Amino acid sequence: MLYEDRPYAIQVRQRGQVTIPRRLRESLAIEEGDTLTVFQAGDALLLAPRPLQTPQLIDRMADMLDESGVTLADLLADLPRIREEIYRERYQTNQEE
Repeated sequence: MLYEDRPYAIQVRQRGQVTIPRRLRESLAIEEGDTLTVFQAGDALLLAPRPLQTPQLIDRMADMLDESGVTLADLLADLPRIREEIYRERYQTNQEE
């Protein structure tokens, strides 16, 4: 995957339209008619060449939880223990050193 580390200046036109530079379109295989996802991250806008999968993933997780009988309350009750485990895995130093 090509990574462009140089910024491109683009102008917002009538009705909020912008043109993505050809080099970027080609490197990401963006073609006329493709749908892009735009979202705000602080004071920046991010464009993704594919639709976000978040809504579909949330629906799948909800279905899996329903099928297994796990509730949101169950997940929240277990959250402190899981956070502690993750913290230990990431930050605990090896006592043998």
